[in-house]
Amino acid sequence: MKWKNQITDLEAYKPGKTIDEVKKRFGLDSIVKLASNENPFGYSPKVDALLEQFDGSYTLYPDGYATYLREEVAAFLNVDEKQLIFTNGTDELIQIISRALLEEGKNTVMATPTFSQYRHNAVVDGAEVREIPLNNGDHDLEAMLAAIDEHTAVVWVCSPNNPTGTYIPKEPLEAFLNKVPKDVLVVLDEAYAEYVVASDYYDSTALIRQYSNLIVTRTFSKIYGLASFRVGYGIANEAIIQALEPVRPPFNTNVLGQFVAKEAIKDQAFIKECREKNREGLKQFYAFCEKNGLHYYPSQTNFILIDFQCDSDEVFEYVMSRGYIIRSGKALGFPTSVRITVGTHDQNIGVIVAMEDFLQNKARS
Repeated sequence: MKWKNQITDLEAYKPGKTIDEVKKRFGLDSIVKLASNENPFGYSPKVDALLEQFDGSYTLYPDGYATYLREEVAAFLNVDEKQLIFTNGTDELIQIISRALLEEGKNTVMATPTFSQYRHNAVVDGAEVREIPLNNGDHDLEAMLAAIDEHTAVVWVCSPNNPTGTYIPKEPLEAFLNKVPKDVLVVLDEAYAEYVVASDYYDSTALIRQYSNLIVTRTFSKIYGLASFRVGYGIANEAIIQALEPVRPPFNTNVLGQFVAKEAIKDQAFIKECREKNREGLKQFYAFCEKNGLHYYPSQTNFILIDFQCDSDEVFEYVMSRGYIIRSGKALGFPTSVRITVGTHDQNIGVIVAMEDFLQNKARS
């Protein structure tokens, strides 16, 4: 087979352990998954009621234009319908952007560590990847600017960043965007934007109107709790959307995904409730870290990265044996840290107790 040279050493994305896998391995009846940043409070109760009423056909292809969802999202964001592109999660949107702009002879700039799929897709498409180390968990925007040259096609900015949970305030982000060449696309990944409570966070829809080379990516998989339905979207000026649309598969968002996302975005009272509960949960983890002298980054997301100053797989394995699936930092670029999704109040207590026990056992050994 004539495989691309660049994929021969490329590893597939490795998702976290499944609940059934962990149950079987440790002989446990109950497992709490806090590894993939799903919403522990589920989704809007209005979604279940909507699904009971669904009378569409599973035989016909879905609406490739996502007409009704498009109308709802455009009205909610106060943007034109032609400024939106809908995809099978934001993973597919990242892939579409990469396929449309990256190739051999071009380069792309991103932070490291950050969301792995920016780099992954760039490598598949043969582009040079320029990774700029985080500065105390934050994007080093000046260094990222310095890495841009005439061959740069895309710059990836994740705010809040995965896996650190840190964000970029309005002023430094605008200063950065002012200096990026206008022929370089800036991708602002806002998968966790709805969790942000920082007062100096920017309004990305306003930035879209200000910067013609900016696209914002969002998802219904996180705070909206619809990860299984696979709906993501991008917001940009019409010219960018028109350029990306031919690369998008024609029927990429499914019937039920469009159906429930349209309803979920209407229930902002549920989103507000989830955001508030998440902040309370983060306080539980902050108190644990401060009690035990563990470093963490204050998070604007629904997860926290905690440094245990030891092999993160040790923490991961111990906590998993106690019935809690978290994420080892090894695959995330933080080999002594673990990333933990903020759960319900009781789930947080349970995983904190497991981590306390790990620390005590570590101290005795």
